[in-house]
Amino acid sequence: MTDHPFRFGAVAGQAPDAGAWTGLARRAEDLGYATLLVPDTLGTLSPFTAAAVAATATTTLRVGTYVLSAPNRTPHAVAWESATLHKLTGGRFELGLGAGRPDAEADAAALGVRFGTPSQRIERLSSTIDAVQDVRVLVAASGTKLLRLAAAKADTVALGVPPHYTEEQVAAKLDELYELAGDRFHELELAMNLACAGAEPPGWALSRFGRTGTGILTGTVAEMTDTLLRRRDHLGISYVSVNAQFMDAFAPVVERLAGT
Repeated sequence: MTDHPFRFGAVAGQAPDAGAWTGLARRAEDLGYATLLVPDTLGTLSPFTAAAVAATATTTLRVGTYVLSAPNRTPHAVAWESATLHKLTGGRFELGLGAGRPDAEADAAALGVRFGTPSQRIERLSSTIDAVQDVRVLVAASGTKLLRLAAAKADTVALGVPPHYTEEQVAAKLDELYELAGDRFHELELAMNLACAGAEPPGWALSRFGRTGTGILTGTVAEMTDTLLRRRDHLGISYVSVNAQFMDAFAPVVERLAGT
């Protein structure tokens, strides 16, 4: 369904010190991950700064945000930070954007910025994309208005669906994206984040999400590999990210599939 090769990202936002953070970045690079992605919450590291430090500690690893809450910064502030990171990382920065997760409003209040209505946040997201130049842009989307925006302006579309969504539910979202994107659909890289990955999901994941959702990838290395191959064939998803706590457990799958 897609000609895009597999690539993999590790999502991380915490470290006790600089040594631990740069060590994590180097570990991700050594394991074959394409990207180290930093979330945008006041409870985690500042995403632009953390991305910059990770880039200085690595040579091929791309760094990015996953995802930046567009309402919390002006479009030109995001463009400025992105242009700087693009230049200083040798083009290894990728900008992940969203219209603000449900609890991002509290972060906005703490930062002294107006979160806005859903329509205003989508407009801010659109203006931010327009302001950014020369940087690959990922948009996290689920609802129709965000899918329409992502279809028109993103390089990568990350499906912002709950981990318990079945493949049938994900396919329905992608059908909608297909209709909205038209001829541009096959240019889009499709991404999905895994809540957990490994031989057996941890108890917290089972209790919250169950075992059968697309955001829970379990089994042997061969089984997980086959699942991702099937999803790429049937759904077109080629860019898969995982929480860094599962980075090592997922690494054998990355080794088999990255770049293929």
